[in-house]
Amino acid sequence: MAEGGTVELDRVLLIVDGDRVTAGTPTVDGAKVVATSQGEGKGKKIIVFKYKPKVRYRKKTGHRQFYTRLVIDKIVEPKAAQVEPTKKVRRRKKEVIESGA
Repeated sequence: MAEGGTVELDRVLLIVDGDRVTAGTPTVDGAKVVATSQGEGKGKKIIVFKYKPKVRYRKKTGHRQFYTRLVIDKIVEPKAAQVEPTKKVRRRKKEVIESGA
């Protein structure tokens, strides 16, 4: 990805805003993350060493994984998650009226 380009990530698993937590099942529907690319880079070198005893087999190779550095600009929550949840009202049991005849 080119440096300075924007990307939208729409598979959001969890949103935390202070005490309010929105967890997806498995993802949060309608949520997305907008990020800006800061270019590509390489990770630390990993040494891969293959060895077989008694047959003089030794092979040493290295690997560096490419990655793209992203800066999160904003997290867009779904419309339903922005409305505060209402408190559930507990139902009372119906009073049973006994007719004494």
